[in-house]
Amino acid sequence: MAMVSLEMPEKLVTFIMSAEKEDQLERNAMILYPYIRKGIISHGRAAEILGIFKMDLITLYSRLGLPYLEMTDEEIDEELEMVRHLEEVMP
Repeated sequence: MAMVSLEMPEKLVTFIMSAEKEDQLERNAMILYPYIRKGIISHGRAAEILGIFKMDLITLYSRLGLPYLEMTDEEIDEELEMVRHLEEVMP
């Protein structure tokens, strides 16, 4: 573990300093989420950093309302159309 010093509003400290393991995991996962969303690190790498399984991280993010895949309705329709096309051309 590393010790990091951060400047933050005093009222935020109470929430950040939770001793509960689950709270610490959620906090650290939330710190990593923007890097996953931007494609800087993968879910697998984030899970490694946190010391948990990738599926557990995906489940945690899902519970927090953060999607594993971010796709528009149009992108989903395109993917479904491709699957339908492949089903037609492949025996």
